[in-house]
Amino acid sequence: MENQLLTLKNNELTVQINPKGAELTHVIDAENKFDFIWNGSEWPKHAPILFPAIGRSTDDEYLLDQKSYPMQQHGFASDYSFEIIEQKDDQLSLLFKDNEETYQSYPFHFEFKVTYQLVSKKLKIQFDIKNLSVKSLTFALGFHPAFNLSGTFEDYQLAFETQDTSLKQFEIVKNPFPYRSGKIKEITKSVSNFQLERKFFEKGLVIFDNKIEQVKLFSQSSDYQLTMKMADFPYLCLWTKEDENLSYLCIEPFQGLPDIVNRKQELLQKEGNILLKANESKTYEVELNFNRK
Repeated sequence: MENQLLTLKNNELTVQINPKGAELTHVIDAENKFDFIWNGSEWPKHAPILFPAIGRSTDDEYLLDQKSYPMQQHGFASDYSFEIIEQKDDQLSLLFKDNEETYQSYPFHFEFKVTYQLVSKKLKIQFDIKNLSVKSLTFALGFHPAFNLSGTFEDYQLAFETQDTSLKQFEIVKNPFPYRSGKIKEITKSVSNFQLERKFFEKGLVIFDNKIEQVKLFSQSSDYQLTMKMADFPYLCLWTKEDENLSYLCIEPFQGLPDIVNRKQELLQKEGNILLKANESKTYEVELNFNRK
């Protein structure tokens, strides 16, 4: 049975979240009814939360103390229904805890809370991870929203807020799925005027090796504009379906990285992951602003 969507609403926006995966599913502008979140059938997701892994693991496995454990692409959080622990007109908190099934692939006890708060034309999303184990826990966390684009893909530009004057990316190879090669490549595009082009996404995802505080997506041919603040996350990924001409762009803050090709990872030493000691917790926040120009 399909989960009933949970709604947050004010005079500016209507936001809907699916308790399965705590997934943001709609952000609808009250004035023009435009839905900022992708809902097309060509990619049947909207804004999945990636936990406790990002990307595909080598052979769909990782190592923990030299023992192999299975791990599916982007982890398992999106497969489970979260429990509603608080619901107001403008705020929603959802909770997911480990279970016997998750423990088979990820032998840690944890709780993972996601809170959505609607303030005018801003949507704040907070992620809280707490280690309930008596041993150290390691995880990756990603937020994978796909934003609808009105008009053509090439009409859009990005502007990055970063202290860097140039952009770099982790080189991606397909095997056939995308992995890191272990190399870094320069990007010959402007930090403040980054034009979207289909050819830039020939390998699919693009992960920046820059500390980006904020990214703005806007169009020169319309009043479309959205801004994502993501200072808590060290990496930013962009993705759209490379083999189809679809009008969406994923803007994804990452804490963690995909595997390097053909290199099985020891989880406690995995690059980009965060380590939490027993009873420690960690909070991340993303803020989306849907103001038009």
